[in-house]
Parts: sequence; C-alpha cells; structure tokens
Amino acid sequence: MIKKALLLLTLGISLLSVGCQNCNSVASAQTVTNAIAVLHPTQSHQAQGIVTLTKKGNTVDITVTLSGLSPGEHGFHIHDYGDISSPKGQAAGGHFNPKDHAHAGPLETQRHIGDLGNVKADQDGKVKMSWTDSTLGTYGLDAIIGRSLIVHAKADDFRSQPSGAAGARVAQGVIGIAKPSRP
Repeated sequence: MIKKALLLLTLGISLLSVGCQNCNSVASAQTVTNAIAVLHPTQSHQAQGIVTLTKKGNTVDITVTLSGLSPGEHGFHIHDYGDISSPKGQAAGGHFNPKDHAHAGPLETQRHIGDLGNVKADQDGKVKMSWTDSTLGTYGLDAIIGRSLIVHAKADDFRSQPSGAAGARVAQGVIGIAKPSRP
C-alpha cells in the first residue's frame, strides 16, 4: 500500500512538472476567481450535482444545483481534505476550521470556515440556490481549493459540536479550479 502511494505521488509530481513547462499560463492560487465541485453520491445515496464558487473582491458567490435528495434541509459544508475515496465520505475529514472556532451557522462571525449552513431540497429532491459568503478564500489560510464539499442527510442545527448533527454524508466532491470566465 505504501509503495503504491509513493508511486502515485511520484507520478503526480512528474506529471505536474511536465505540465508546468509554461507555468505562466497556469493560474496561481492568488488569481483563482472561479472554482467548481462536481458532487457524486456516497454509498447507498443518489444525491449529485454541481457547486460553483466565484470570488468577487472580498466575497465568494456560491451557486448550488443538486438532485437526488430527500425533500427538506441538508447540511452543506466544506471539509478539510479533498479526498473522496471513502464510499461513505469519511476520508474528507471534519469541517474546514483553520481558525479553531466552534461550529456555528453561516451568518456568525466566528464559525468554521466550512460551515455553509443548509441547502433546501424541493419536493422533487432538487436544490437550486445561490448566496454570497464573506469568509471563504481561494488562497492563504482560508483557501478552499483542493478541499471537499459534503452534503449531509439531515439539517445542520448550528449548535451541536463539532458538526451540527447533520447526519450521514450523502454527496461529496472536490473543489477545483474552474476555467476562467471570459468577459
């Protein structure tokens, strides 16, 4: 297992160095303005969708399009690791919390950076929502690129520590750099 991991790491570094022969064309973390996460269902669930994150000044616009959920509210969080290898979403770790705050709602000034609140599925199990967040970042301590987005089975109660008692992880995806939009 360790040999396989080292081989994959070496291969990844090799591909990165080959692909970066013209690194001026690769977006630096400081210039990332568009990010995307394609969410896939975890084991025994059907939830899936796309989340786009667009940096605009000191805020990030979030647009969520999901299907395959039960009607009602579902916890929606950024988690520490961009590892979606676990069939139940456990490899993503806990909520992204670099400032070591308690779990709270998305409107609180002190919260996990990953505490994005709830998304609400309609009677057909679909979500189409947009909002703006002033806590997320694309570089530095608050960087969300390379982390994961998780949708939970139940609503986040904004109180229970450390994760809002939102239940099982029903969809997961890695936040990646999206192709820049053209004016």
